[in-house]
Amino acid sequence: MFSIYSQFGKLLIIAGILLVLVGVFFLIGGNVPYFGNLPGDIHLKFKNTELYFPITSGLVASIVLTGLINLILWLIRGG
Repeated sequence: MFSIYSQFGKLLIIAGILLVLVGVFFLIGGNVPYFGNLPGDIHLKFKNTELYFPITSGLVASIVLTGLINLILWLIRGG
């Protein structure tokens, strides 16, 4: 019975850490140099419309977040 609660507790801790990381990213996201202007990011301008597809920036963010999540999980498991 305690095993279920401890697993749920670990899940809540991970979710909280991820929420904090997302919040920090939103606070400093505009201050990261070159992020959003990497080669491979598509920015199209028309008369009254702009379209922006941050393909490369999304891949970089995905790789970094995957590494952080794996590190956190490794530390929680007792590495």
